[in-house]
Parts: sequence; structure tokens; C-alpha cells
Amino acid sequence: MAVIDLNSDLGEGYGAWSMGDDAAMLAVVSSANIACGFHAGDPAGIYRTVKGAAEKGVAVGAHVSYPDRVGFGRRDLDATSEELIADVIYQIGALKGVAAAARTTVRYVKPHGALYNRIANDSKQGRAVIDAIKAVDPSLILVGLAGAPILDLARKEGLVVVAEAFADRAYTSQGQLVSRRQAGAMLHDATHIAERMLQLAREGTLEAIDGSTIKIEAQSICVHGDSPDAVAIAQEVRRRFELEGVEIRSFTHAI
Repeated sequence: MAVIDLNSDLGEGYGAWSMGDDAAMLAVVSSANIACGFHAGDPAGIYRTVKGAAEKGVAVGAHVSYPDRVGFGRRDLDATSEELIADVIYQIGALKGVAAAARTTVRYVKPHGALYNRIANDSKQGRAVIDAIKAVDPSLILVGLAGAPILDLARKEGLVVVAEAFADRAYTSQGQLVSRRQAGAMLHDATHIAERMLQLAREGTLEAIDGSTIKIEAQSICVHGDSPDAVAIAQEVRRRFELEGVEIRSFTHAI
């Protein structure tokens, strides 16, 4: 039986501004990437989402970011290694405190947005994130883009890593995510997405934006929680997996 993790970026509301439907997503996913306040999220909302994850038995991860609320963490920053290490330590530490209060634990780290994309291939910033994780808790798992050099770098530094694919994003023929600035970068048809993810879970392949077939080895699939179609997409992916005998289970259970 194929086994795959479903994750989503949650806890991203701020005060009166809601972002996604965390309660609905927590009923679908097996892992929750919780905002740590640097790109989104306020303390009350983060705490509420972490408590919800604990109640549902959903694994909790720190969704760390550049300090960029205005840009939702999607603007690239040339942070120094010292700054980035401190920023990541601070965010993991904050979420660990919230998780302890909610009687659960932080099991992994998944960088957000521009930081995620930057460290996929930037060894300097990637090493800073790795050093921060090792300084706080070297047992934390690092989630990164499938096929990216950051995964090999983290393994060499002693971290356990999990490769991730994106349900609602298109891929280039080189296995990279199509830029959000390009037409067709975001996918919206839940039935089509579920079919693609079933192919990924069973065969480890996807159709790229140019029609070619690419190899993607991933243990986790992300459905972005901030898109209007997020819940419907996640529900359809889960429904299709259950119908086809693909088990949904957090990667943290196997590690």
C-alpha cells in the first residue's frame, strides 16, 4: 500500500483578517505547517490552530519565514547568516512554547515562501537554516522541495529530511515549481489535482507544464491553505486516496 503525508500551511490569519479555514483543513491533513509570526499569524490564532492540530492528532511543524509580514514572506531577502540563524531559532522557539501549552510538540520545520525557494539552491542561506535547527533541536525534520540540493546538504549535516511536492502548483520539465508570476502556475481543478497526486503517490511521476513526464520522489504533499479552493482540493485528494487505497499518514510516524 502506498503511504503519503498531506500537509498544509495554517495559522496564517492576523487579528481581524482571516486566512484560510484551519478547522476544515485540520480534518483533512496529517501534518500542519504553523506560521510563527514572521510572515503571518498572531499569538491567539497560532495557539488556536496548534490546539486544533493536537486535538485531531495532526503533526505540528514550524513554518519559518523571512521577517516579511507585508509581503507575506514571498519577497526574497539577503539576510546575513547570523540574522537568519537567529530569526529561525526565534520562530522555532516560539512555536515550541505554544505547542507545549497545547500539550503537543513541534516535530519538523518547513520554511515558507521566498525562504523555502531560496534555500532550495542557496547553500549559504540553507546552511544557516540547518544550523538554526541543529542549535534548537537536531531531532527536528527538515521539509524541503523534492530534488533540491538543500535536502542532500541537510542530510550531510545530520538532519532527517522529507521531500515535498505541491498539489496545487505546476512544475517545469526540470522539476522546479513554475513561478507564480507565470500563467498556469497555480492549479485549481480539484479532480485534476487529485488525479495528479494519485499518480505521484503510486508512480512517483507528474506531468510538467510542457506535457513531459518528470520524476518526483516525495513523501509529503502540500495543499496551500491560503487559496480559495484549498479545502475542496484537500478534501478531493484525500477522498481519492482513500478510494484508491493510498494511506494518508504523517511522515513523523515513520521517523
